[in-house]
Amino acid sequence: MATGIRDKVAVIGMGCSRFGERWDCGPEELMVEAYLEAIKDAGIEPTQLDAAWFSTHIDEIGTGKGGTPLSIALRLPNIAVTRVENFCASGSEAFRGAVYAVAAGAADIALAVGVEKLKDTGYGGLPVGTMGTYIPQTAPNGSAPGNFAQLASAYRAKHKVSREDLKRAIAHVSVKSHANGSKNPKAHLRNIVTEEQVIGAPMIAEPLGLFDCCGVSDGAAAAIVTTPEIARALGKKDLVYVKALQLSVSNGMESQHNSWDGSYFHTARIAARKAYHEAGIDRPREQVSMIEVHDCFSVTELVTMEDLFISPEGQGWKDVMDGFYDSDGSVPCQIDGGLKCFGHPIGASGLRMLYEMYLQLQGRAGDRQLANPTIGLTHNLGGAPASNVCSVAIIGL
Repeated sequence: MATGIRDKVAVIGMGCSRFGERWDCGPEELMVEAYLEAIKDAGIEPTQLDAAWFSTHIDEIGTGKGGTPLSIALRLPNIAVTRVENFCASGSEAFRGAVYAVAAGAADIALAVGVEKLKDTGYGGLPVGTMGTYIPQTAPNGSAPGNFAQLASAYRAKHKVSREDLKRAIAHVSVKSHANGSKNPKAHLRNIVTEEQVIGAPMIAEPLGLFDCCGVSDGAAAAIVTTPEIARALGKKDLVYVKALQLSVSNGMESQHNSWDGSYFHTARIAARKAYHEAGIDRPREQVSMIEVHDCFSVTELVTMEDLFISPEGQGWKDVMDGFYDSDGSVPCQIDGGLKCFGHPIGASGLRMLYEMYLQLQGRAGDRQLANPTIGLTHNLGGAPASNVCSVAIIGL
């Protein structure tokens, strides 16, 4: 019977490029930027790496879709490199591969790198019309804002939240994240915004306005993991352990019959339950110190609070308004600014979330540093509400 990976793997190094419109470099330079920080942080030589996992979703870089783009860019020592992709949860999937290899004893030290160079593709998150075709603005072929706006409508109807209250709650999500992101030199967007600006911004898909949608960005992030024994032998102290890694993938239930009401993420609840069990957490609202969630849209973040069982169902919007998830609240969320301020270079986002949790646990987050965090959780969602994958990772001291 599976026993899980709790405390069997330690994170010894992480790196993250600056996210943004990186016209000055290609994906190779972004990977190098994140990798050099990670390997310096780990205090190892490249020859000590046994295997690597590489995530990218849209952009086919270098020699194609295999592992060679990573190996060539980093001049890895001819080790195994596996390319993975799982929608927007691709970065978490790379981390999962590296962690599982170490936990299984297949590798002593493993690397995970995620990258995406979206600005060069012209991708804007909206559907692309093709000559002679008509693409409807509804799931599954419509725009991402349109799909997640439907989530907002279903949530509001189910829990009888007024239009005004929901607008103010999701506006607060954006205001909070921008305030946090303003302190992060690696964030794409570092501007502070007000609730009035968010509510008054151009509408993208009711009730989601411009500031309720994350942007398109370029970026890369990296992690190096090993066993606790090897980490201590390398002189590492105050280890950051992997407590849980769980992935749940939709089987089509949400989109194929009416047992799902459209107001929550079914896979997130399954992955969260399994992750808490693996990590030995039975009171997440009290035990989790901080979270990074997949805030592709502000309403996604709000709904996820409930799917992670931190806010009671139907009450997440009240917790948001009460400041429960602010930087000085009980469970700070998106303390680095989240997707809202970093943008979403798909292959990198899951690892970028873990990077912030890792820095916080080590007391190295600078102006964003929280007081004595012990458990960090990341939630990485891929796909649309009606068909998605969800990864939940928990790391801690």
